[in-house]
Amino acid sequence: MIFRQFYLPCLAHASYLIGDEATGTAAVVDPQRDTDQYIAFATEHSLKIKHVFLTHLHADFVAGHLELREREGATVYLGAAAKATYPFTPLHDGQTLDFGRVRLKALETPGHTPESISILVYDLGASPAGDDSHPYAVLSGDTLFIGDVGRPDLRAALGWSAAELGGLLFDSLHTKLLALPDDCLVYPAHGAGSLCGKALSKETFSTLGEQRRTNYALQPMTKEAFLQVVTADQPDAPAYFTYDAVRNSEERPTLDETLARVNPMTLDDLLALQEVGAQILDTRDPAEFAAAHLAGSINIGLGGQFATWVGTVLDRDHPIVIIADPGRENESATRLGRIGFDHVAGYLRDGLHSLKSRQELTVSTERVSAPFASELLSSPQPPVAIDVRTPREREQKHLAGSLSIPLNHLLENLEKIPKDRPLLVYCAGGYRSSIAASLLQRNGFQGVREIAGGIVSWETANLPIQTGQISLH
Repeated sequence: MIFRQFYLPCLAHASYLIGDEATGTAAVVDPQRDTDQYIAFATEHSLKIKHVFLTHLHADFVAGHLELREREGATVYLGAAAKATYPFTPLHDGQTLDFGRVRLKALETPGHTPESISILVYDLGASPAGDDSHPYAVLSGDTLFIGDVGRPDLRAALGWSAAELGGLLFDSLHTKLLALPDDCLVYPAHGAGSLCGKALSKETFSTLGEQRRTNYALQPMTKEAFLQVVTADQPDAPAYFTYDAVRNSEERPTLDETLARVNPMTLDDLLALQEVGAQILDTRDPAEFAAAHLAGSINIGLGGQFATWVGTVLDRDHPIVIIADPGRENESATRLGRIGFDHVAGYLRDGLHSLKSRQELTVSTERVSAPFASELLSSPQPPVAIDVRTPREREQKHLAGSLSIPLNHLLENLEKIPKDRPLLVYCAGGYRSSIAASLLQRNGFQGVREIAGGIVSWETANLPIQTGQISLH
């Protein structure tokens, strides 16, 4: 048996390939939408991808099941409770698929979503004939994470309450997963950084025994207590989550078909689209964006949590035009496609170099040092400091007198920001403040500055900081 985990850090997403050398057959579980790596790995090991499974209809990315169907002829498998507009093989509880020495067994584990399944992986060559009491691993999808469990509140828009799904999740964990042996390996679909839970570990696998001992959500408690602890303090889910969950249930163009429509365009073409409402997305590093950028463009750099913030800040009603470092245009479009943002009209040929002869179209964002920011805030006419971090981050520490508007709620709270005073935006390190500053400039705010390096640089400079009502130096 060949077993391989693929991990995509920018989405904190884990996918899996399980292969049998004797028959040359492979299955892929929870693939990302760009599928080259699975095909390359299979080819390298003389395997053919014949099966593709989704543990559930993912909310935070568009999966690559249709891509593998089109490219490899793979059969698509979903939980029996799933509804989809494309043909698939429904998997009921206990149903198995054998190929060579590999057995995959479905467990219906609803809770994170109604159709969630987990997949037990058996190496039949390493266990007594017919013995399926000791699986090698469980691919737990978003039902069980390392250190956490899947949140049950992401299907409200589709008619499922957190209480309903939370009750199902409790039952799935206790009657299905906790019944597995302690040495069974646990391989989830997400790790730290995913918004599908609140306390995911940086580890990408564990054992069931270790999770039984250390996972807060698996400790002995009533179903009512479980519902309370699991639903409390969950991070805000971006608006695109429901959209992606629906897209994963639909027939749709493949990523290759989508990317084939993304072509270079001239500056004049870009400006014409911008005039009628196109979203100009600059994917360069925040420092480069601050130095010079096209007026009205939005900065979401490829070096940070790109997918989360694209899905939060941009909409699906207006086309997107990309400005990128030359050579990174396709990467930008691909990463948009990973979350189903296929409405890319093209990219600016030669990136910002196209604006060399049109300097009047460029603006900059001043990024000031923490000591200078402190001087500005102590001046007779100080700027308004805007903290765009999360409430939890702010509770730990913040700049005295700053206005708290988390980045994911900035656009709906613009009226709270004065337009007659300069602004000083900060976050933890400078990535989110660049997004916020670009949005403020796009919406007509003048005199927008950022604190370079965010609150980290403020602390490094040993400047006063507040936590609660206590001032620290």
